[in-house]
Amino acid sequence: MQGASRESIAAARERLDALAQSTGTDMQALAEDLHSVVLLLDRTVVLRRVLTDPARSGESRAAFLAQLLDGQISGEAADLLGGLVRARWSSPRDLVDAVDALSTEAELIGADRDNALDDLEDELFRFGRIVAGERELRSTLADPSVTDTRKAELVSGLLAGRVRPVTQRLVARLVAHPRSRSLEAGLEAYARLAAERRRRMVALVTVALPLTEEQNTRLAAALGRMYGRQVHLNVEIDAEVIGGVRVQIGDDVIDGTVATRLDEAGRKLVR
Repeated sequence: MQGASRESIAAARERLDALAQSTGTDMQALAEDLHSVVLLLDRTVVLRRVLTDPARSGESRAAFLAQLLDGQISGEAADLLGGLVRARWSSPRDLVDAVDALSTEAELIGADRDNALDDLEDELFRFGRIVAGERELRSTLADPSVTDTRKAELVSGLLAGRVRPVTQRLVARLVAHPRSRSLEAGLEAYARLAAERRRRMVALVTVALPLTEEQNTRLAAALGRMYGRQVHLNVEIDAEVIGGVRVQIGDDVIDGTVATRLDEAGRKLVR
């Protein structure tokens, strides 16, 4: 997001954090209410434009939305959405993206309350690896001709009883309503938001053999010192690296694998 939209989503996140301080706020219910509004806005172009129309006052836009959703969502969701539509947005789509992000973050806050963020991040990562390795599964989940109900049933069959309910809900929403995102991009976005919730960065670590607990701790500490933030490690096993470690954080890549060093040595020999 740019300009006005960036400022507006930052303010909305502050309001969500304030709501989170109230132990009486049901974050799962809040997330579901916000998600229902995302679906409404995604399929109604005119409504998106009305709610972001700079020619109308913020109070007018908020009153219109309140009347439209009266009795259909919780008071907390209505207050949060009222603040969103009073704000300025660079484009109507930015408003929908903001509501979608807040819905996800409400789920993450609930997971954090349950001390489940680590499990959520790990489960999202593992599911992404499973999908990457199962071409038929990935094709089915991304197929627009497969009904949303069928996709939700498939996800439920795969994940029910194996992951936390919050993980299952987020994945089900993603496969049923990807919002122009690939499955991989959606899972990465969830993981990034979860990391930000804990003020952490996520590193994809590729090694030939599983790391010991001590190695995991030492690597996370070293990366934390390097980046000045706590770093969560997602470890992927790949025998082709032979040995050493490859670390990717965002666009940064630290490649110390044996395979890479051998490849570099081979190129020097043929020069």
